Amino acid sequence: QEWSFSGIFGTYDNAQLQRGFQVYKEVCSSCHSMSYVYYRNLAEEGGPGFSPEEAKAIAAEYTVIDGPDEYGEMFERPAKPSDAFVSPYQNVNEARASNGGAYPPDFSVLAKARSTLRGFPWWFVDLFTGYQEQGVDYIYALLNGYTEAPEGYDLQPGMYYNEYYPGNQIAMVSPLSDEIVEYADGTTASVDQMAKDVSAFMMWAAEPKLEQRKKMGFKVY
Repeated sequence: QEWSFSGIFGTYDNAQLQRGFQVYKEVCSSCHSMSYVYYRNLAEEGGPGFSPEEAKAIAAEYTVIDGPDEYGEMFERPAKPSDAFVSPYQNVNEARASNGGAYPPDFSVLAKARSTLRGFPWWFVDLFTGYQEQGVDYIYALLNGYTEAPEGYDLQPGMYYNEYYPGNQIAMVSPLSDEIVEYADGTTASVDQMAKDVSAFMMWAAEPKLEQRKKMGFKVY
């Protein structure tokens, strides 16, 4: 795919990251955590471009358990920018119990944890082109890969056919449908658009210092 952040001079598209955050917040966050990202990161350089006040307001929409207080009791309070993104589940067992035994992976580093086998000569070409978007390409493809299973295909109960998922059977139902969100900037929320936006947001979550790294790498060279 064509990504604004690809190549040695690539940078994140703030508008795309904000749309991707909206998709994550309204669609994905009900199942997937993002425990290594903090609300303050939304307002940091190289990120989605929210102001500190906006990041504070976003955090305040969530509740966290804190404590103990002076009486030794735990208590609830609104989240602050210094808090990590609130998880939809208290623990892994609760997450599995709520999803038929399947554990929804944490989104924090998923775009860097997933990859594809490109083989020769592509891995050699990648050394010179700086191609590092295997993971985000895969996530985008996966979100667009839900189709009807081929005739005669043995699809297990509770599973869904996805042409890009290894083995083609995935426990997650297709999370996106046209206009499932209403973008604040007026962009048409097609499945393809939302898949690309949330994939880019996941890339930023996995590597929030990408722009600084590329600037420093260019200076070193």
